[in-house]
Formats: sequence, C-alpha cells, structure tokens
Amino acid sequence: QVRLVESGGGLVQPGGSLRLSCAFSGSTVSVYAAGWYLQAPGKQRELVAAISSSGGITNYADSVRGRFTISKDNAKNTVYLQMNMLKPEDTAVYVCNARRGSQEYWGQGTQVTVSS
Repeated sequence: QVRLVESGGGLVQPGGSLRLSCAFSGSTVSVYAAGWYLQAPGKQRELVAAISSSGGITNYADSVRGRFTISKDNAKNTVYLQMNMLKPEDTAVYVCNARRGSQEYWGQGTQVTVSS
C-alpha cells in the first residue's frame, strides 16, 4: 500500500519561503509521476506543480511559475515543493498526489498560511 505523508507547512510572512516534503512509503517515488495541489476553503482543488516519473519534465500553474519549484529525490523517496516569494493568496492546504497508470494516491495535506 502506497502512503504519502506531507510535511513542511506553517505560517510565513509575505515574501518568505517554505519547502514542503512528500515522503513515499510502500513503493518507490521514481516510478510515479507526482504533483502538488492546493485546496483553499470553498474552492476546488487546484494543481500547482507536477513532475514526471523520471523527473525530467515539470509543469506549473501560471500563478506560481517562477516562484515554486517541484523536485524528486529518489534516494530519499521524497517529492519536494520549494515555495519562494510567498503571497497571502498562496494560503491553502497543499496536498501531494502520485500517479502510475490507473493507480493514484493522495496525502492528507499540510497547511500553508501566508500572513503578516
């Protein structure tokens, strides 16, 4: 059973940085495409960043391009989201996703709050 556990969220001031981690267990991250989604109150879950299984292809939502970076560390079996120049509108629960063919898994999420 694949399990995803996010960490690294918290309260940060506008302009600050956070690095979110998504730790895989039960399988190896190298065979999965992965993504980070944000879930804001009253809104649909939104994809902010995605990475291919090889790690060679990444995609970003327009709202975060140039500020966020998604990466994979196969040795640590972890996917990261480096978040820089954070804005109040980035406030949300960030949820990790993994996909391989018809298999799809979700983490529980980690809260990010950007506020002064």
